[in-house]
Amino acid sequence: MQFTAQDRAYRRASRGGSPDLVLLDGEPIGRLWVDRSESPIHVIDIALLPEQRGRGIGTVLLEQLVGEARRAGKAGRLRVLRTNRALSLYRRLGFRVAREADVYAELEWHGVDAQAKTAS
Repeated sequence: MQFTAQDRAYRRASRGGSPDLVLLDGEPIGRLWVDRSESPIHVIDIALLPEQRGRGIGTVLLEQLVGEARRAGKAGRLRVLRTNRALSLYRRLGFRVAREADVYAELEWHGVDAQAKTAS
């Protein structure tokens, strides 16, 4: 029931987003929901099974998204609970707090590749 409610909320909030399964050795270990339809690229949700956390998988996924954003000349955005331990990962990857509201922080990444800018 919670998954269904969350899924509906994500679909309403992100008309251009879609969920993707995160696979490891062909087995599902998480979900990545990204809206690439506008700038900035918006990470709606990234979730890994508890036993897969802390192994660098989230880092790889986010580095790939940052690279994608850089090549497209776009910024990146995500929203996270201010108490979420992944906040240190996001900061390490160059995300900065754009604003805070209630228990959430909205983070943005503004690195744009010079090559991508000149190709536009």
